[in-house]
Amino acid sequence: MAKRDHTFVCQSCGAVYSRWQGKCDACGAWNTIAEEVAVAAAVPAAQRSSRKGRAFALESLEGVGNPTPRLVCGIGELDRVAGGGFVPGSILLIGGDPGIGKSTLLVQASAALATRGLNVVYVSGEEAVDQVRMRAQRLGLAGAKVGLAAETNAENILATLAGGPPVHVVVIDSIQTMWSDSVESAPGTVTQVRTSAQLLVRYAKQTGACVILVGHVTKDGQIAGPRVVEHMVDAVFSFEGDGGHQFRVLRAQKNRFGPTDEIGVFEMTGGGLKEVANPSELFLSNRDLGAPGTAVFAGMEGTRPVLVEIQALVAPSSLGTPRRAVVGWDPNRLSMVLAVLDARCGVRLGGHDVYLNVAGGFRIAEPAADLAVAAALVSSLTGAPLPADAVYFGEASLTGAVRQVSQAPARLKEAAKLGFARAVIPAGGQDGSTPPVEVDAISSLAQLVASIAARAPRKTAPRPAQGAAGGGDPRPAIATAGSDDYSD
Repeated sequence: MAKRDHTFVCQSCGAVYSRWQGKCDACGAWNTIAEEVAVAAAVPAAQRSSRKGRAFALESLEGVGNPTPRLVCGIGELDRVAGGGFVPGSILLIGGDPGIGKSTLLVQASAALATRGLNVVYVSGEEAVDQVRMRAQRLGLAGAKVGLAAETNAENILATLAGGPPVHVVVIDSIQTMWSDSVESAPGTVTQVRTSAQLLVRYAKQTGACVILVGHVTKDGQIAGPRVVEHMVDAVFSFEGDGGHQFRVLRAQKNRFGPTDEIGVFEMTGGGLKEVANPSELFLSNRDLGAPGTAVFAGMEGTRPVLVEIQALVAPSSLGTPRRAVVGWDPNRLSMVLAVLDARCGVRLGGHDVYLNVAGGFRIAEPAADLAVAAALVSSLTGAPLPADAVYFGEASLTGAVRQVSQAPARLKEAAKLGFARAVIPAGGQDGSTPPVEVDAISSLAQLVASIAARAPRKTAPRPAQGAAGGGDPRPAIATAGSDDYSD
């Protein structure tokens, strides 16, 4: 006989309560708590207390570990993000916005794995089999021997997989559509997602098959469902991109078998997703040479150097509170750079609207972009174009100093590969070898501001702030663009 446990679970964060309430105390969301019924086998208390565990042997840290085998699909960018290929017995979670191309990528990966002689099963909970076939035909992959199914019951899926030949890779699209007989709640609820994921994880570990889960995302960009799913899986990939641009970025947020923060770049075409071997050329293909407010940032994404263009627009504001619009960068980081420029370098931006954009829809997470952002802001304010053959990278501190960043040689090597001849970097950021480009090492943002302002039109030329010669405030004052007055 089975007993039913009635619980109330928040559908946003997964918090469990003994009774219903309007607001979730864990995440603060309203009207997200729903009643769910879990069915569990009733075990007598006497049997539960008398049951003993099974002892197991312990091993030491010494010894030689066997290298982890990989299932290489042949799509270089996907294999790079996975750490060299998929690991048997692992479970991966891929999230992304609707229509970004998750299903297209996985259909291509499934076909590539099947052509290598692997048994691949693609289970769709959102589309019919005919819809998946139409996508495969459009991509020219209809001849791949991939097992297709349209099913949402987790027990039925596992029974089908167990009754056939050994499966190497299983694709579940998506985990939010799966449901299990062991719980009485609608598909997509926190309990159903967690239970279905647990069943699939157990199947992957017991059979050695690689299971790939597709996850929906919320409006905040987080994978929908309980966060415990992200902890259960071995890798979490995020498929990013902007609908207005043709490229997509596959980013590794968690990977137990490879590096994190690794990216793979794809281009969306009429024939599906194509790899981009050199993403820097794609991001810099339509540069505005000679325009003020643009700077090239030499960044690192995992082990790959990537050069992107940072665009800034500084304009006088007629509002009481100037606007701060950021696309592709952390808004809090921009606020910090603006404060440092104001307090340490005398760049007055309190009465200006500031718009910052990473060209191409790319997203930057590392603080090494501080120097490039500062250069673009000062260039836009003074109207002085930055050198077209220069790249920038360095972290700004609250004292106005420029700190060193990691992997500077790789950044410089990538810049030289794309034809850049100069690099503005933090002082002491070289490893002693001869750099492939001319290096301009600076130790503070004030040096950067002075070098840019020196190239500005005479109307906006800087002059020492009042009191600088008499022991007052020594900070330089930068004139606002289009004004004959040099002070705020």
